[in-house]
Amino acid sequence: MENVLRPLLVLGGSLVITLLVGWLVDLLLRRADSRHHETPLWGLLRLCRPPLQVVLCTALLRASFDQLRIDVVRDNRDAIGQVLTLVLIGATAWLVIRVAATIVQSSYARYATSTRDPARVRRVRTQVTLIQRVVTAVVATVAVAAMLLTFPAMQSVGTSMLASAGVLGIVAGVAAQSTLGNLFAGFQIAFGDMVRLGDTVVVDGEWGTVEEITLTFLTVRTWDERRFTMPVSYFTSNPFENWSRGGVQMSGTVFFQLDHSAPVSAMRDKLRDILGECAAWDGRDWSLAVTDTSPTTMEVRAVVTAKDADDIWTVRCAVREQMIGWLRDHHPYALPRVVTSPAVLPPGDHWRELTGADHGRTPPNGHVPTPDKAPRTGRG
Repeated sequence: MENVLRPLLVLGGSLVITLLVGWLVDLLLRRADSRHHETPLWGLLRLCRPPLQVVLCTALLRASFDQLRIDVVRDNRDAIGQVLTLVLIGATAWLVIRVAATIVQSSYARYATSTRDPARVRRVRTQVTLIQRVVTAVVATVAVAAMLLTFPAMQSVGTSMLASAGVLGIVAGVAAQSTLGNLFAGFQIAFGDMVRLGDTVVVDGEWGTVEEITLTFLTVRTWDERRFTMPVSYFTSNPFENWSRGGVQMSGTVFFQLDHSAPVSAMRDKLRDILGECAAWDGRDWSLAVTDTSPTTMEVRAVVTAKDADDIWTVRCAVREQMIGWLRDHHPYALPRVVTSPAVLPPGDHWRELTGADHGRTPPNGHVPTPDKAPRTGRG
């Protein structure tokens, strides 16, 4: 009877204590969350209950499995103890990572709700994300090392490993030079405020938004939903455009190639009307001026403003589309034209020499034009 009751007491007692402690912890966290609405910390800590229960149950079993007094347990005492120790180390690392992530997320959430500057919010988000990744990497490395040290064979080679650590460090440093460079570049980006999550950047001629930053690579999502993944060291060694630095407000230009007879004053009035009806225009500034000319056309530039990169694109497209439609409907003569009339030929003997009329020759176009007639012009 003792061989039956003892395992039930050990296993069942460990399970009951684990469930009871988990329920009490969850109850306390729910009450704390209901009292403190200003912070999501207590609500997020409830996500730590599963690893806490695993740690508690494994620790109780590790401390009491010798009391089972079962032949199978006696014969495999060392193996069972080793497995429980490995599980306990892994569960503890899981709990530490979950608690650290909870604290980081709650801190960021409180900062985001109390700060109105989106640039600062993105900077803190980038920093806490990288800090969370560093903590995860460190805890995972320590946990794996602790697991390996539980094996007697690993303990026996510890001295030789320490003796060769210097040589291995040099070899690893040379072999992982690029990886270490990206690692330090990731810290530089996170705490140097060079680029942040959500920033609008132009890299290699591609416009996009920073979607993910890790310790080794950075992902940029372009406007057409493509993803560019590149090492973070690229952003510390190459120039790139960051449209979100120093504020997200932007100015944009729209160019028109028009005939010299285009009504510039009327175009200014029309631009003002277009911007007044465009919800994406922020109302800060606008202008329209002739910026260049050529023998056949002139260049008209419209300058508009918006609160961010997405809205400036919308405003530019709206101005371009509506202005061209207005010119086509009300001032078609202002659109670029191609002159198709023949050139005016010089009169007199020089004209006859060029056309071959005095030698009975036929010009290349098959007829001899009359010099005293004005040339006909057409517009296409």
